[in-house]
Amino acid sequence: MPDLLVAAAAGTYFLGYLTINQIVLRLFVLTGTLFYIAYYATAADTPLWVAIWTSVALLASNLYGLFLLFAGRSRWSLPKGFLDVYQDTDRFSSLTPGDFRALIRDATRITLDEDLIVSNEDHDLDHLYYLVSGGAHVTKKGRAFRLPSNIFIGEVAYLLQRNSAATITLDAGSDVLVWDFDTLRRRSARRPRYKLALEAVVSRDLALKVAEAVSPEATAHPQLSLGTEQVALVD
Repeated sequence: MPDLLVAAAAGTYFLGYLTINQIVLRLFVLTGTLFYIAYYATAADTPLWVAIWTSVALLASNLYGLFLLFAGRSRWSLPKGFLDVYQDTDRFSSLTPGDFRALIRDATRITLDEDLIVSNEDHDLDHLYYLVSGGAHVTKKGRAFRLPSNIFIGEVAYLLQRNSAATITLDAGSDVLVWDFDTLRRRSARRPRYKLALEAVVSRDLALKVAEAVSPEATAHPQLSLGTEQVALVD
């Protein structure tokens, strides 16, 4: 019987180390640890208490890691004040609930009482904005146009560490998320996963903007109508 327990423990560890999925790996290791505990309790006339308690400590740390993994993927842990942002916008759909929670923790959500100029052309920009609802007026190189909701503003200036390329005014009544550039850079420097999450949502935003962009010189076919607002890269 002890030999079978050791074989079962080794087998579950072996299978666990063959998988990439963190949850499956930890479940296999957890099962193997239980087999080892059973072995230490029955292999000798007296239970091997040091080995048993050491295995129990490893089991507890593994369970805690599993809890963190499940919490990071569960929507119940999402901040209630930002649940609509995660569910109703396509910019954050690539993030796990845990990554979204970490990113949104540094954001401030505001509703504008009046129009707000958030950037000036060729001037420094020190905040990243996400327009949850509302709209924005943009002036860039002498041209004026409108921006719809559900887009980031300032992501290019953040990534390239350059001045804003446009003057952007958010409409009164707009619902906006705001991040400070310095805070984002500090978090990204300390936490690689945070940096990856931020780059994922910004890259998705840029890709969607490029897909929806229309040249200022373009004219619509007289028999066609545009179903969505024209979007341009502005910052």
